Amino acid sequence: MAVNYRERIIALWTAFLLGTLFHTQLGLMPLFHGLSVVESQKATNLNDISGIMWLMLGFFVLPMLGIIVTAFTDSKRYRIIHLGLTIFYSIMNLLHVILDLFVQPVLWYQIALMVLLFFVGLLLNITAFKWMRLHTRTNQSQNHLESSHF
Repeated sequence: MAVNYRERIIALWTAFLLGTLFHTQLGLMPLFHGLSVVESQKATNLNDISGIMWLMLGFFVLPMLGIIVTAFTDSKRYRIIHLGLTIFYSIMNLLHVILDLFVQPVLWYQIALMVLLFFVGLLLNITAFKWMRLHTRTNQSQNHLESSHF
């Protein structure tokens, strides 16, 4: 049975996005119980944090676009760009885990979730790499077959 890397990538991106949303929800859950949440930056209005809001939008939208484009394209150029995107997210996740270890109090349930998301990211890196290489091997095999017939 042939491995469908595109399906795997879409499933992994979906799991990553759900985990990221849950990470955000976990951070806000204390509010529903009358507790305060950890603040990264004091703000008096939305304009004070508009930069953060745009960065968060980008952080969520890029994987969504990755899912959509992966479903509709099979180009080598996209596969290379996609691998770079997955590596970027793995680096960002690792940095996020490390930085959150310095936030007081350390919220170990959040750390556990982020470590899980980091491993989902590594699996996504490996799968994206295999998908990229599959394209190269397929083209080389096809070129070899075409040149051997003529």
